[in-house]
Amino acid sequence: MRSTIVTAVVVTGLAASSPSSASPQPGVADIGSAAFTAVEVPPQAPCAIGGPSSATAERVSKPGITFGGGTSSCTDTKVTATGKDFELTALLRAGGPRVRLSSFTVTCERAPGQTSANWSYGGLSGIANPPSPVPVGYVSPLRKSDGKVLANAVFNIQNLPGEGSVGLTMLRIDFLPESGISGTVELGRTSCSPTP
Repeated sequence: MRSTIVTAVVVTGLAASSPSSASPQPGVADIGSAAFTAVEVPPQAPCAIGGPSSATAERVSKPGITFGGGTSSCTDTKVTATGKDFELTALLRAGGPRVRLSSFTVTCERAPGQTSANWSYGGLSGIANPPSPVPVGYVSPLRKSDGKVLANAVFNIQNLPGEGSVGLTMLRIDFLPESGISGTVELGRTSCSPTP
């Protein structure tokens, strides 16, 4: 299945807060990373307003996962990360799907008193497409043919501390015990805070 989804969030200084794991940074972005059973892929093409202002990642392939590479750019007003040709095969051994994503982009723009974050992707297979617009924290289960859930794909994870900053992860895959794998994969991360 090929599709393109675009979603956005605009945050002002009066934004409501939501559960989160880490505070947003002034301006950072990366393609993603992985940490699951016997596999570690560090953040790919990370950039930050404080440097490096841009980065390029080549293709990285580890058992069960491939990041196809991409780029990032961090300026005083906008941070962006773009990845391509992602593939997750780790669930095949447990009877699960092969997950592919041909392209994806996350951005975070800064302005006085507010920020806006956007993400988009194309060429998704192995995961059911989320609805449009995508609800915050939308979960799409990854199942075996008998219906058992091996992992959860969580879209549109937002961190809104309430002072205008935003943190955004486009997609996180959480492995469940039924898969025989523990850990997570994250794709498309960015965060930024308003300009002074």
